[in-house]
Amino acid sequence: MQELQVVGPRGMAEPTGAGRFGDFGGRFVPESLIPACVELEAAFREAWDDPRFRAQLSRLLTVYAGRPTALTPAWRLSQELGITLLLKREDLAHTGSHKINNVLGQALLAHRMGKTRLIAETGAGQHGVAAATAAALLGMRCSVYMGTKDMERQQLNVFRMEMLGAEVIGVGSGSRTLKDACSEALRGWVASVDDTYYCVGSVMGPHPYPWMVREFQRVIGDEARAQCATELRTGTPDYVVACVGGGSNAAGTFAGFVDTPAQLIGVEAAGGAAIADGRIGILHGFRSMVLQDDDGQVAEAHSIAAGLDYPGIGPEHAYLHDLGRARYVTVTDAEVVPALKRLARTEGILCALESAHAIAWVVRAAGTDELPAGSTVMVTLSGRGDKDMPQLMGALA
Repeated sequence: MQELQVVGPRGMAEPTGAGRFGDFGGRFVPESLIPACVELEAAFREAWDDPRFRAQLSRLLTVYAGRPTALTPAWRLSQELGITLLLKREDLAHTGSHKINNVLGQALLAHRMGKTRLIAETGAGQHGVAAATAAALLGMRCSVYMGTKDMERQQLNVFRMEMLGAEVIGVGSGSRTLKDACSEALRGWVASVDDTYYCVGSVMGPHPYPWMVREFQRVIGDEARAQCATELRTGTPDYVVACVGGGSNAAGTFAGFVDTPAQLIGVEAAGGAAIADGRIGILHGFRSMVLQDDDGQVAEAHSIAAGLDYPGIGPEHAYLHDLGRARYVTVTDAEVVPALKRLARTEGILCALESAHAIAWVVRAAGTDELPAGSTVMVTLSGRGDKDMPQLMGALA
């Protein structure tokens, strides 16, 4: 393991050059967006070095977003599986997911830069809800791009965004999912860059977004590491597990544990497994592992979870995989719903379909060589399942 390349003073290190994590990352955008990316990187560096900005964000995360979120022992499920399972409860954060951590950081940065409008892409709708929430809090206009397929299966979150004052722009091209929403958001940014800030929802996009979003999500891993030190006799779990689409909740979680002996496990949707089934390619301004057809065109991803329905993965995840520091596994749609129900009925927690992928892997692997009996496991529950109930009602009818 080339540990020195990935671990910095606070865990996962800053990318090199123009945003490179090894062979991945970078800045592949139209010439017209290069100045905006350069401006954003300079603004983020200045803000992140400013104690007043950090204090303002920390206070908002505490008094508004509800941090720190709990680390909950899953007592009954642990007993059934023969392991010790702890749940990092991002479902308890304001708006119902980890997305608020990143969005509050970016919205404060946009406000500091003098921008008056946020635009965002969303799949499951949770990032869109968080962006609409932050815009309302700071008195900014907000437009959210969302694939029409995702709008159909996430109607509750569409309504939530509209109630918060955001404009939801349906994207009917391509697969009508997150990939296409990202493409339209980038086009929208090109057309309105002077007064508009593009609030990216995951550790993807052109530099500095993958690095910046990871830093805003690092609070998950930092909190969880301190909480595990209190909860576990060994101080550190044997396994740290999180679902991965673009990968922001996993990146934030892994950042707290990358310099420990914990095994890092990212769980992809089988129909959108960029690490397992992808090849190196360029997507939405960054170089990473991407699902592609025989002609090198971006292939469509599929997942029961709208937030994992993405054909790429954040560049730092591709780098962690290359280094052998993190392992990426897949879970099928057929495994996800039973795992969601099992968590609900043993622990009284209804998690999001995205998070249920991580639970499904733990359920499948427990007691095997992948996850031996007696192991200590921490899973990040990236969001709550309210948004998925209408979809599940249809699927289980």
